[in-house]
Amino acid sequence: MKVEFAPLNIPLARRLQTAAVLQWVLSFLLLAQVCIGIIVILIIYNFWFLYVPYMTWLYFDWSTPEQGGRRSNWVRSWTVWKYFKDYFPIHLIKTWDLDPSHNYIFGFHPHGVLVAGAFGNFCTNYSDFEELFPGFTAYLHVLPFWFCCPLFREYLMSSGSVSVSKKSVSHVLSKEEGGNISIIVLGGAEESLDAHPGKCTLFIRQRKGFVKIALTHGASLVPVFSFGENELFKQVNNPEGSWLRIVQEKLQKIMGFALPLFHARGIFQYNFGLMPYRKPIHTVVGRPIPVRQTLHPSPEQIEELHQTYMEELRKLFEAHKRKYGIPEHETLIFK
Repeated sequence: MKVEFAPLNIPLARRLQTAAVLQWVLSFLLLAQVCIGIIVILIIYNFWFLYVPYMTWLYFDWSTPEQGGRRSNWVRSWTVWKYFKDYFPIHLIKTWDLDPSHNYIFGFHPHGVLVAGAFGNFCTNYSDFEELFPGFTAYLHVLPFWFCCPLFREYLMSSGSVSVSKKSVSHVLSKEEGGNISIIVLGGAEESLDAHPGKCTLFIRQRKGFVKIALTHGASLVPVFSFGENELFKQVNNPEGSWLRIVQEKLQKIMGFALPLFHARGIFQYNFGLMPYRKPIHTVVGRPIPVRQTLHPSPEQIEELHQTYMEELRKLFEAHKRKYGIPEHETLIFK
């Protein structure tokens, strides 16, 4: 196989974009482990004056990821995120006006491998979110596991991320004056195992908890489809029933998160590496589905709203797929 190297005369801006994405990938893959390692080293070498105050504070701060988190506009405004957004680039497209006196749930699809579109659009100050949706605050809900990692949890919360637990989503949607948006990547870890280029498979048929909580709080549901999300990485072939997929699914059930064996390009060559491909991401926010508050929704009400949501999601995909390079014959597959 012929190795294709990157040219030497790459503009500075593109080099900075590559560096920004590299640190983002490494932060997802290694930063949690590094943070845990730091705490272990402090304990082994008995730097009690460092780890004891932090662990004490952590004890009292444990519930913060379920109480709106602790975002930092300073972190969200780091210049590195501008270069991260421009690397792909990432675009946010609004199709409908939202009322800032209401709260909303954005159902984000697809998960992809590392959810680059959700992070770039809702966890940094360099997207068009504030311009397109004035008066709103976005909260990206992620696996509670990540908030169990000392130090790393502070970095994660600073971006505006919070736990995806029921208690956390309820907290965000309980704002009486409205203006909050819960972004939930509905396919979750399981869907990341099907994040292959050209595939449009969504794990949603059994995901009904978000519908129940929307009914409980009267929060409108908004389907969001991020075109290009599955094109950023390739995965080792893992069809359902293969030994690799069986191992991945068992690990996912044990640990709570999936381990897709992904690859794309390198830093200095384009054939292999962990850097995502430079593929544009267009995150399209669809039409809101009005939801009447029902404190104790019946299974029939949940099922009806769930079906309506899937229909609206399919309409959104069909209306925009040709614009973003998806062939006419391709359609969503719901699992």
